[in-house]
Amino acid sequence: MLGVEAQKSPKGKWTMPPFDPRFPNQNQIHNCYQNFLDYHRCVKAMSRCGQSSQLCEYYFRVYRLLCPLSWVQRWNQQIQDGPFAGKI
Repeated sequence: MLGVEAQKSPKGKWTMPPFDPRFPNQNQIHNCYQNFLDYHRCVKAMSRCGQSSQLCEYYFRVYRLLCPLSWVQRWNQQIQDGPFAGKI
């Protein structure tokens, strides 16, 4: 879906994502997955409207901090191939 250059971290470094009250526990797996889905939904919605996907940067930054790279690569491959379980 996105090339390697497009998936590099945006400018400005975060050491940890901001607190999200939807995910108050220490285990952040669901937070990782939800932000991955939110990012791809945001990009899809912005492209439909013909707008820049720069507004989706927040979700990108959060999932890149929380999700292991191997998961992200597997999910992106599944999105391209078709069997991805999440609804985007």
